[in-house]
Amino acid sequence: MNKKPVLILLLSFLALMSVLQIATAATITSVTLDKTTYLAGQTGYVSVSVYNDKSEKIRITELSVSINYYYTDGTVYVQKFFTPTNMLPDEILAGETETYQVPISLPTNIAPGYTNPTVEAKTDLWHSQDERWTTSDRPTYQLKLYIESPYKQQYESSQEQLQEQTNANENLNTTMNMLAGTTIVFAALAGFLMFFVFTRRTRPVPQP
Repeated sequence: MNKKPVLILLLSFLALMSVLQIATAATITSVTLDKTTYLAGQTGYVSVSVYNDKSEKIRITELSVSINYYYTDGTVYVQKFFTPTNMLPDEILAGETETYQVPISLPTNIAPGYTNPTVEAKTDLWHSQDERWTTSDRPTYQLKLYIESPYKQQYESSQEQLQEQTNANENLNTTMNMLAGTTIVFAALAGFLMFFVFTRRTRPVPQP
């Protein structure tokens, strides 16, 4: 029996298992935005939770968010945002999860609509036998980010101002009506008092 094909198959299987092990060293379990809706020119941050499913500790060496921008003139631009350097690298023990924040900033002339930022984490795996780090996998996660139209914002703002003006006019009319009613009441009361005093004033008694 030729053992060479069997050996090649065995080595291929071991290599595949090794790749699969590395491919699951870390998992991005949760990604959330600090706002449900963004406006052009706004800043914010993305919260990223990374889980270590290995028996050894891992470290996060880089955490980024890539956003495809579509400008109002139709051009496309890709920008990458990173976790602050004072937060990384950071170690995650086996079976534990850590959460990080990546600040983002949108350009003032970004087109409204949905875009799909991609979150990526670069990790290293610790080998306790020879006490060294080796480059591990790069888990990714894609989310949705919505940029609201400035025209919608202007429309809603104008509607709010119109509603505030309407409320102010209604309050003014109510106040004027109350003032007019109060004036009429006081005028009637004053007239009644004057009539009462005039008809009840002391008259001279005629002499016999």
